[in-house]
Amino acid sequence: MSNTTAPLPTALRPLKRLAAFTSNLVLVLICMLGAIAFLYPFFLGRAETGFTAAHATTAPIFFALLGPALLIVLIAELSAGRLNTRMVAVLGVLTGVVAILRLPAGPGDSPTFFFLIILVGYTYGARFGFLLGALALLVSALLTGGVGPWLPFQMFVSGWMGMSAGLLGRLGKYLRAGGWVEIGFLSAFGYGWGFLFGGLMNLWFWPFAPPGELGWIPGSGLRETIQQYMTFYLVTSLAWDAVRAIGNAILIALLGRTVLKELRRFRDRFWFTVEDAPPS
Repeated sequence: MSNTTAPLPTALRPLKRLAAFTSNLVLVLICMLGAIAFLYPFFLGRAETGFTAAHATTAPIFFALLGPALLIVLIAELSAGRLNTRMVAVLGVLTGVVAILRLPAGPGDSPTFFFLIILVGYTYGARFGFLLGALALLVSALLTGGVGPWLPFQMFVSGWMGMSAGLLGRLGKYLRAGGWVEIGFLSAFGYGWGFLFGGLMNLWFWPFAPPGELGWIPGSGLRETIQQYMTFYLVTSLAWDAVRAIGNAILIALLGRTVLKELRRFRDRFWFTVEDAPPS
């Protein structure tokens, strides 16, 4: 069963366009909020010193803004006809699956759940991928008791992972579905995100580390800051992120073809789009 389209009454066209615009705008604002959350300490300096004080007051604000914004995106996608109730159900199921896959978390986080966020975003698009990544990290944190000031930052980064996979999916249209080129392409993408996830997540606490050879020195220029961070990353995170990157690549290489086949089957069965009705 292929994707179907449902005609939209003329009177509802402005509402559909407004909903689509709202969804896109809020998603852009979410990404801007995430960038601000990670980068503001470098512009304002540190109000506190020490990991335990990192974002103690700001993290709840970011989380309070992020949660309702995700809900607005979901409702706007439904109103715009880019999602339907069946696909929302699929989103709920996939969110639960990703959360469960993260349960065997170890040092450097579990490498078992990233691959599914990437494959789903690649198949269902950037907005769906962002919603899955952010919501799955929220649910997994609630299941494992991993709620802390790091949570909104994990939601931002995992959402970006799913969103970037959705943007990558536009290139995937030129590849044979399920072919080795596509799987190799996605494995390389997952490998890169294994390092990128850790590299971005370090930034939530690194500006609050005690000054020194590995910590950020306030007042440093951009070049010096990058050099300081690279030293910190190579010493503390590279090995753990390498495990995650290799795990992503292996899981996509082994399971990617089967998972993509099932994801596409559900997409073709449940996904329909609402289009403007032709003039009578």
